[in-house]
Amino acid sequence: MTPPDRDPLARALLLTSPSVGPDVVRALERITGRPSGTTGDAAPGVPVVYVGDTLPEALRTPDLLWFHSVNAGTDALLASGPWPGSALLTRTVGRMGERIAQYALAWMLAEAQSVPEHSDQHARARWRRLPSEPVAGTTAVIHGAGRIGSAVAGLLRACGVRTVGVARTARPGATGFDSVVRAGSAEEREALAEARWVVSTLPLTDGTDRFFDATRFAAMRGATFINAGRGATVDMPALETALHDGSVRRAVLDVLPAEPAGPGHPAWRLPRTVITSHSAGITADEDVISDFRACWESVAEGRTPALTVDTRRGY
Repeated sequence: MTPPDRDPLARALLLTSPSVGPDVVRALERITGRPSGTTGDAAPGVPVVYVGDTLPEALRTPDLLWFHSVNAGTDALLASGPWPGSALLTRTVGRMGERIAQYALAWMLAEAQSVPEHSDQHARARWRRLPSEPVAGTTAVIHGAGRIGSAVAGLLRACGVRTVGVARTARPGATGFDSVVRAGSAEEREALAEARWVVSTLPLTDGTDRFFDATRFAAMRGATFINAGRGATVDMPALETALHDGSVRRAVLDVLPAEPAGPGHPAWRLPRTVITSHSAGITADEDVISDFRACWESVAEGRTPALTVDTRRGY
């Protein structure tokens, strides 16, 4: 996907969705050097740069020059309707990789140091030594070798964890990993069998829908599964079976196929599972501002922004 030409960009209206806060709007106006409007300000034949979470139907036209998503995931956006022509789509990542990396490490350390069990003992005023294990020397298999997966791998490697990335295509420049293997390969199955931790940062695409199925869970040998990507990448009945038969030791799920999960949702009853309500990589205002600024500078110079989404692949 190529960036918009400079002439249409110079003439483009800056429009923002109601979800974009006033501090962000003011920052976007400073970056672009123009006032911000709303969907109702669009006019036929006038190019539009839109910043928001969803794309209004009124803007699903050839006039849409560029959409900058305030979210990292764009699956829901792309699923809402045909993408308009050659409009550029960029996304916000910000410090999400850092946040998700710390999330994964926090839960790994909590399990390794028996933090939940110690907390339970404290609540019952019970004194009993509990086992602990170092994370150094263990293996983490990280599905997704992009910006976020690489950030997770980098932090875990700094703690002495061996990191194996899994990607659908070759990632020769992926950083943070000891190795990267192809999804569906014999090497992936071998890595899953060796893994103490399996971390998912996968986006939701046609190729990752229920990616973690009975076959992948069966390949694990007592790994803890941490999903900070997308809920629909997991076959939930297969995960439940794996938790019961022990191929998955524990599960930490920040995301579910359907959210929010009400009190009667079956996920709350999964054994040895914690659900954290989609909070691992919350996007802050400064993330939207910094990433939009970087994209704007790239587009203004005629370069394709690093945060561009391939609308055909979904990431």
